Amino acid sequence: MKSAISILLLAATAALAEPPEAVQRVVLDERTVVTVPVATNRVTTISLPGPIAAIDAVGVTADGKTPGQFQLAHTKGSSFVSVRALARKAATNLNLRWNKRTYVFELIESDTPVLALNLEDRSTAEAVQPAPQVTPTRLLALLDKAKAFPLLKQQQPDAVTGAEARTFGDQPQVSDFNDYEIRIEEVFRFNPEDTLVFHVTLRNKSERVIRYLPESFCVRVGNRLYYQSISDAPGVLPAQSACSCYFAITGTPDGGRNELSLKNEFTVLVTRLAPLPAASSASTNVQPTSATEVKP
Repeated sequence: MKSAISILLLAATAALAEPPEAVQRVVLDERTVVTVPVATNRVTTISLPGPIAAIDAVGVTADGKTPGQFQLAHTKGSSFVSVRALARKAATNLNLRWNKRTYVFELIESDTPVLALNLEDRSTAEAVQPAPQVTPTRLLALLDKAKAFPLLKQQQPDAVTGAEARTFGDQPQVSDFNDYEIRIEEVFRFNPEDTLVFHVTLRNKSERVIRYLPESFCVRVGNRLYYQSISDAPGVLPAQSACSCYFAITGTPDGGRNELSLKNEFTVLVTRLAPLPAASSASTNVQPTSATEVKP
């Protein structure tokens, strides 16, 4: 088994069709744009930790009579705003000024809205707790538990007490990257370790070998990225083939607990390596004359 542990900062992409949680809690970050799905037949309330100092937006009406894509309700001095979409496919940004900082929200019309978005000040949010210290040995054990989860749940339920699983069955979530794709098959949560284990299938649709960094798996949830703590992946996809891989994320990049629900929308990416030069490929047919290992 090939396993790798890494804290590389890498990007990610791909989405699940599962709707977002109706009530969400987000720690305020003025460097991040928060996407908020809003419906035409539901009200979405955005709450800040204190009174909102100013509101800026385009295409937003307060009385419902003035043309606009969204209707907004706010009482001066209050710490929340309520919004509703007025048109299909509507989209705009809503800037809220609080505590001498501006926070940006992207409003998009959706049939699966967030009904309440509760924002917390990072400096005072009590819910942000340190992530547990999980050893590499323990992480390997969690990967093994995820692989044997159905059997353990049936024959040794104590071994997976408190663990949760989400299986996609005949409808795996697929992210297509032209010549290869990533299919999310299962996600497991081990709460004491604040760790999610992902079971994914990588499929090479091309006639060329695809190489990737097995330590580079990353997950996006909303506007935050979570980087793998361990993985079990070969790093090579032969032409027209598929392989099953497992990786885990533990805590958050800033050292807190992620407390991620399996109902979230997840986005997965792995960093791809450049193809080997043709000369290098040809040289693999030549037997080396020394005992030194030849690496591509």
